[in-house]
Amino acid sequence: MQGVMTAREALVRAYDVGLDLLEISPNAVPPVCKILDYGKYKYEQQKKANEARKKQKVVEIKEIKVRPNIDDHDYDTKMKQMKSFIDDGDKVKVTLRFRGREMAHQDLGVKVLERIRTELAELIKVESMPRLENRQMVMVLAPK
Repeated sequence: MQGVMTAREALVRAYDVGLDLLEISPNAVPPVCKILDYGKYKYEQQKKANEARKKQKVVEIKEIKVRPNIDDHDYDTKMKQMKSFIDDGDKVKVTLRFRGREMAHQDLGVKVLERIRTELAELIKVESMPRLENRQMVMVLAPK
């Protein structure tokens, strides 16, 4: 703590010690400054940023493709995959593709997506409800 002084006096003191004068909070009255080695300060700030970046979790969107007349065993396998993706903290995009005359029976597709939603209800929140895009229905699920 050097106390309150003019900017020129602070610069002279920093120069005498062989260090830099760094303004910490310019909006304070009077502004707060520190005498330190700027290169070392920049290095420490970069290390902190890198450490924070390492701890960050990147949320990926995993896609699961199903069909309106999916068999029970195939459905169970897809459900296991979805549960593992959600447990890992990833979002799941469920795509239900219609072929040929299946477009006439879109209610079957809606039933499959509703079944998925009800079975995973305690693990997920629905980010986007089932919507029809051309020949496929899409629903996005996110972990709670």
